[in-house]
Amino acid sequence: MGSQKATRFVSGRPFLQIPGPTLVPERVVRAMSQPLIDHRGPKFAALLKEVLEGLKWIFQTREGQIVLYPGSGTGAWEACVVNTLSPGDRVLGCVNGHFSTLFCRAAAAFGIQVEPLEVPYGVGIPAEQVEERLRSDTNRHIKAVLVVHNETSTGVASNIAAIRRALERAGHPALLLVDAVSSLASIDFRFDEWRVDVALTGAQKGLMLPPGIAILAVSRRAIEASRSARCSRSFWDWTPVLERNAHGEFPSTPATAHFFGLKESLTMLNEEGLPAVFRRHARLAEACRHAVRAMGLDLLAQNPDHYSNTLTAVCLPVGFDSDAFVTHAQRSLEISLGIGLGKVKGKVFRIGHLGNLNELDLLGALAGVDMTLKSFGVPVPVGAGLTAAENYLLQTAPNIDTSAP
Repeated sequence: MGSQKATRFVSGRPFLQIPGPTLVPERVVRAMSQPLIDHRGPKFAALLKEVLEGLKWIFQTREGQIVLYPGSGTGAWEACVVNTLSPGDRVLGCVNGHFSTLFCRAAAAFGIQVEPLEVPYGVGIPAEQVEERLRSDTNRHIKAVLVVHNETSTGVASNIAAIRRALERAGHPALLLVDAVSSLASIDFRFDEWRVDVALTGAQKGLMLPPGIAILAVSRRAIEASRSARCSRSFWDWTPVLERNAHGEFPSTPATAHFFGLKESLTMLNEEGLPAVFRRHARLAEACRHAVRAMGLDLLAQNPDHYSNTLTAVCLPVGFDSDAFVTHAQRSLEISLGIGLGKVKGKVFRIGHLGNLNELDLLGALAGVDMTLKSFGVPVPVGAGLTAAENYLLQTAPNIDTSAP
């Protein structure tokens, strides 16, 4: 290799335990490796139809329409805002973490007046406060409520059904715009039942794809609102997307290889069944929380009713820099963990447990966390977290007889 700097070889699979992007299953990788097809031809039209129907199943909607763009969840924020709102509109922005802050910031960038309803990191959005604020809006100036279903920076899942009921009790016509980036296809999300107007996500989390597709489900009310919305939009305008999708096409070049992978990931989710997918995530998440507690560490999430099933935010003891710990974990054992964001930067690290994940994947990750915490100087009892997780998984395993001698 001459004078080139040698690259460290690491055997084994990577432990990508951030809350997304998640590991891409081999089946999806193979699907995305096939030769590209004409994105204006009949094969792509059939592929698009299948993917759109599959995504409606994932969002649990019959009435909603699916809108796809090349992009990420950040692009989906922008598409959500510019298609439903106008400069000068007022919205209630529910803020309980870093990503809900950024969602509101995306709206403000287009001249939307964001009135924040802010609660501490680690707390879910209180539906009663949403109802109280909407009741006081007697002139109906608030056009929409912005909320993140699963706040990726804190490991907190807010109750979207309760927030919808809050709008109904207040008799308020505001649109309900929901970020479901780190919850869809991992945590139960019911677009029709909860009467969500726009739900947005990316392909790189519960859908188990590489980053590259921004995905929205939009209601009839949202489509009606788009006809009078006055935010500037061109690429993110969903009207031509919906029109061309009806003919099996897109108004611009789609991420064709991602569609191959998305079809395969939807097939995998269908084979497992959505209820089983949700149960798997819930069980693995609870095992992770058992491990954290056994290590003697605290969760950032405060209310068990709001624990996230896709990631766990862990507080380090005072005096330890969590960002430095994440760097240490990467360098020492090649395990990737999420850093603290926003107001908890340097205070927490995040363990992702979503997507293509099973018991052994989680236990391997927890062993890595255990070892790197100890080598970083955090006084944790080695093996206690792993033992707690194993015991919980054994006690809750559907196919293992724990009574056998």
